[in-house]
Amino acid sequence: MHVPTCQPKPLALAILFAFGVPLAAHAQTDGRLQGDPDSVPTVVISASALGLVDDDMVTPVTSLSGGALVRARESTLGETLANQPGITSSHFGAGASRPVIRGMDGPRVKILADGAEVQDASTISPDHAVAFEPMLAERIEVLRGPSALAYGGGAVGGVVNIIDRKIPTGMPGKPVEGSVELRANSAAREKAGAFELTGGAGNVAVHAEGVKRDADAYKVGRGWSEGGRVLGSDKETETGSVGLSWIGARGYLGAAFTKERTEYGIPGHNHEAEGCHPHGDHLHCGGHGDEEGHDHEGEDHEHEHEHAHGEVPVVKLDSNRWDVRGEYRDPLAGIRRVSLRAAFTDYRHDELEDGAVATRFRNKGHDVRVEAEHAPLQGWRGVAGLQTTRRDFDAAGEEAYVPPTLTKKHAAFLTEEYRVGAWRFEAAARHEWQDIDVDSATRKDTSASGTSLSAGGVWKFHPQYSLGASLSRSHRLPTAEELYADGAHLATSTYEIGNENLGKETSNNVDVTLRKFAGATTFSLSAFHNRIDNYIYAHTLDSHEGFQLIEYAQRDATFTGLEGELRHKFSPSFAGTLFGDYVRARFDDGAGSRDIPRTPAARLGVRLDGEWQAWHGMVEAYRVGKQDKVADYESPTAGYNMLNIGTHYTTRIGGVPAQFYARVNNLTNQLAFSHTSFIKDAAPLAGRNLTAGVRLLF
Repeated sequence: MHVPTCQPKPLALAILFAFGVPLAAHAQTDGRLQGDPDSVPTVVISASALGLVDDDMVTPVTSLSGGALVRARESTLGETLANQPGITSSHFGAGASRPVIRGMDGPRVKILADGAEVQDASTISPDHAVAFEPMLAERIEVLRGPSALAYGGGAVGGVVNIIDRKIPTGMPGKPVEGSVELRANSAAREKAGAFELTGGAGNVAVHAEGVKRDADAYKVGRGWSEGGRVLGSDKETETGSVGLSWIGARGYLGAAFTKERTEYGIPGHNHEAEGCHPHGDHLHCGGHGDEEGHDHEGEDHEHEHEHAHGEVPVVKLDSNRWDVRGEYRDPLAGIRRVSLRAAFTDYRHDELEDGAVATRFRNKGHDVRVEAEHAPLQGWRGVAGLQTTRRDFDAAGEEAYVPPTLTKKHAAFLTEEYRVGAWRFEAAARHEWQDIDVDSATRKDTSASGTSLSAGGVWKFHPQYSLGASLSRSHRLPTAEELYADGAHLATSTYEIGNENLGKETSNNVDVTLRKFAGATTFSLSAFHNRIDNYIYAHTLDSHEGFQLIEYAQRDATFTGLEGELRHKFSPSFAGTLFGDYVRARFDDGAGSRDIPRTPAARLGVRLDGEWQAWHGMVEAYRVGKQDKVADYESPTAGYNMLNIGTHYTTRIGGVPAQFYARVNNLTNQLAFSHTSFIKDAAPLAGRNLTAGVRLLF
């Protein structure tokens, strides 16, 4: 998977681009066409059941599109969103990374493709990639807290909704329109290319798109004792999609097929503990477990081990997905809109060791969601819907630590709003039924149900200000992995034991958001307090040289935090932004450490950006604090400073609009470790690196 080396002078080039742009320029331009690609009209949040704009949302929402998305994009979804307030990533090398929202990840963060769940194996383990390519996203929305309730009571962290173009919803303005993009990154010697085309005639529109990416192991910051690059962090991916829509005056109906093939390494894989097995609540690993009174407090389970078989394991991912989407407006009296979102996925990935398949994971599933918006009744406007999800999961091989399971979920939900004067009120309810059938002679099938409720309001107490508050009570039902896991998982250096007696979690959340959304100074500041009864977590029973014996257990926990940003325009073309976030996650009682593992560290930063004619420049600096509030068997993580610069230039080439962009991340080449990563010591964050690219729109 070697890519021929192409070595520009990244630092000199990036400094020239970024600082060659006068940040305090005096000319004001049309941002959509020239200097500031972030200046786009206010958009409707697609993941909002009621189709709201962000200023009307009860809880904060992040929406990345246009130039902001182009500059933020990385090879994984988690790293693409990692610098947004309240969001970090699980960072498992360069191949796998999921968003961590308000300190929560895994099944507590739901990932959607235009409203339909992305079904892969990424919720099972952080070394499993999200089966979606960020370069094909048109917009990425992140809903936090109670706003995510319409998509599942289990999404207590939030929902990430990726808007793509694979199914046209309207006829193109020209016979054929689309874009082509090429980009490169110096840290991993990455090369990537993407295209998308849409054409149509009459009432039929066709769309095709694709991405190819090839990257080597990436460089880290200076001073790492393990070398200059992360072994096993290389990645190759190919993704293609074709879609067809029938579009009428009152709606559309379309389908698309998407094929993804990805190959990436798994850094930090630990085979030294292959002989370890549990005996009661202790590990037996050679002589370990026979000693009396051994004390493992403070052992670092993220310690890197050499791979006993020479090569780093490789994941080969293969995903086939069908999407069906449609909308019909005014089908019946009293019904404004009926919409359909459905996805059918056949996913598998093989974990190869020394070229041979060691473990195979397979997930066949579907997610179908139907919504109907009713006309206002006594001032109330709302959406009712039904959803059904099926996941047929199977693993075979050396690390098949979860038995085959069939998970079926059904849900009914209702969201209503009422507006009066400067007030907007919102209420929502969702009830879920879950059945899990397990293919095991020693395990029992489980059934559970849960009801989630939320209520809130937004008060626009001044033409430029709003105050939003919400209360919610939601249930998360245990997953098959939490119930039935039983075996070694070497990627995370754990032996996992499920618990069939787990009950549902109950999340009681309070969220308050103060916004100023117009004028020279704008801001959004949110505070949340989330008390979770019977919080499900991986309880460490024993540890040997970083390899942990964990058992899923329940304990009351509380997540409290702040997140926000403040932006001020010093002139029509020069602005500054202050941003940051903080979360404190603790168990409410019990023996041992009360801190929840892998809680993100606090972050505070400043960003300056300016525009001059067709140029846009940015300088960003932030501090990630140390994290010394750690769980048992978890090591603290040092803080670090990050300095990034970037530029964006818009022009025309032969009459075709073109965008050139470049950015340097980690300009000072800091050695930085992410506390949210299972393998933080084996896979530091990337060192100084240049990303540069060009995008043509036609």
